[in-house]
This record gives sequence, structure tokens and C-alpha cells, in this order.
Amino acid sequence: MNGKPILWIIIPCYNEEAVLPITAPQFLKKILDLSAAGLISSRSRVCFVNDGSRDRTWELICQFAKQDEHFIGISQSRNRGHQNAVLAGLMEAKDKCDVTISIDCDGQDDINAMDEMVRKYLDGAEVVYGVRSRRDTDTFFKRFTAEGFYHLMNLLGADIVFNHADYRLISSRVLESFADYHEVNIFLRGMVPLVGFPSATVAYERHERLAGESHYPLSKMLSLAFDGITSLSNKPIRLITGIGMLFSLVSFIGVVWAVVLAFMGSTVAGWASTICIVCLVGGIQLVCLGVIGEYIGKIYMETKARPRYIISERTWAPYERKYHG
Repeated sequence: MNGKPILWIIIPCYNEEAVLPITAPQFLKKILDLSAAGLISSRSRVCFVNDGSRDRTWELICQFAKQDEHFIGISQSRNRGHQNAVLAGLMEAKDKCDVTISIDCDGQDDINAMDEMVRKYLDGAEVVYGVRSRRDTDTFFKRFTAEGFYHLMNLLGADIVFNHADYRLISSRVLESFADYHEVNIFLRGMVPLVGFPSATVAYERHERLAGESHYPLSKMLSLAFDGITSLSNKPIRLITGIGMLFSLVSFIGVVWAVVLAFMGSTVAGWASTICIVCLVGGIQLVCLGVIGEYIGKIYMETKARPRYIISERTWAPYERKYHG
């Protein structure tokens, strides 16, 4: 590598006017400290990605950009979700820097882990995953469901890093290859490992949110988890096939058993058993149809090939418009 790498910190923001005044100075200080330590170039930047916020988030980003050249920002034309906001920032950065670090703006991820991430990059790692060392701050329910999700994803064949979310370092070399992934339904923590390249992990502790409210309630977490499963694995479809074959076999055995009893003259009317069987099979059929429908819906969205994001404004070129993604 010739010279010090240019780092862009990619920070997705959605209605974050309460927390940005607190965390923005922290991100700036980290850029300056890393530069002073000789780990990155002084041309490194803190890039905020406004995800169609309805509050003063974009106004604050523009104010930061005017106050210090290290702050820059892009704004999406509308809210498109956290994953698309991160992707927009990464694709904007890939031709302008050597390495990126994506992180949420709420202050929960330990910003000091960036030091070790950059060092591992300088040692040859093209991707460095931020991995939570423990989940003491989570409730039992959240810890149980989150860890269960990672185990389930690995069981279904999705190659994801355990206890890793979207705090990661990615080199521009990896981003160039990642740009060839054009699917509309994206799940970055499962897609990035598919690209390959040397990788490493950095453990850190996650803290409480510094201000504002979380924009990821249980419903959104479940939706993200289901998107991840259906976007990265077709094993649920195969599981449905297996269940169908199993119940077909059981049904065939039941038919043989009923015929034998009929010839023996010992048939007895059983309302309860009939209702139980009908409800069980009917419920399984509805679940299977729902899973199949989810895959068909994903195919429908992919064939449309709609843009994953549209950048409407940039702090460094306020009148430039870009249709991309």
C-alpha cells in the first residue's frame, strides 16, 4: 500500500436529531486521533447517510459539513431502510477511499474498536467484523432470540459471523467485487462473507443508546431476520418438501390402516381425531404456502430490478442528483 489509507466512516441515520450532536464529535475525534497516530490519511471522512429522516437530521448533517471538512453527508430521496442506507454509503465511498467502516450513529457500538480494525486492515485483512464480546445489556428474551437467530442461520447454510451486526471494516477492493451483487433484497451481514477475501474479527462491548429511541423494535428485527433467511438460503423450501413427503407417508399408512380396519369390521367413528388431523394438516399447509409465497414475492421484487437507493443530495454538491443502486 502506498501512503496512508483514506478511511470513510459510513453512518446511516434515520430521525437521529437527538443523538447526532453527541456522537458526531466523537466520530470526528476518532478520525483525527487515527490520523495523528499515523494509521490513516488526513483526507479521511465521516460520511452520514440520511435515510429519509422526517426530523432535523439532514439539517444537522449539513451544519456539520459546513463546520468541518471531515464531515460529509448524502441524503436518500426517501426512507429505504437501514440496510439500503448502509449500502448507499458504501457504494458512494468505494471509489473515493481505501477502506470504510460502517457503524450506527447511536453510540452503542464501541468506537474505539476502530483502532484495532484499522490495524488488522494494515496487517492484511480486507474485511474486519466487529463482534460483540457479550450481551449483558440485553434482556433475556433479546439475547435468546438473537443468538438463536445466528444459530438458525448457520444451520440453514447461511455463512454469517456469530454476534456480528453491521459494524465492520471493508476495503475498497472488496467493495468493488461487492458491487457486482445486484439483488434488491439485501442482508449485508450475510452477503459480505460471500465475497470472500482475508477477514478478521475484533471483539467489543456494546453500550446503551446515548440518546433518542431505537428504530428497530421487535417487529423490524423479526422482519430483518426473515429477510436474511429467505435471501440467503433455500433450505426452508427443502424443509417444506421433506415435511410434505413425511405427511404423505403418514397419510398413506393411515389409509392402509383404515382399509384394514374396514375389512375387519371394527371401524369406530372418531370426530375428535378427525378434527385434530384436519387442523394439523391445514395449519402446516398454510405455513408452507406462506413460506413459498415469501420466496415468490422475493423473486417478483428481484425481477423488477428497482434501484435499492436513490441519492437526492450531497453536502459537497448540493445541486447534484444521482440515480443509483
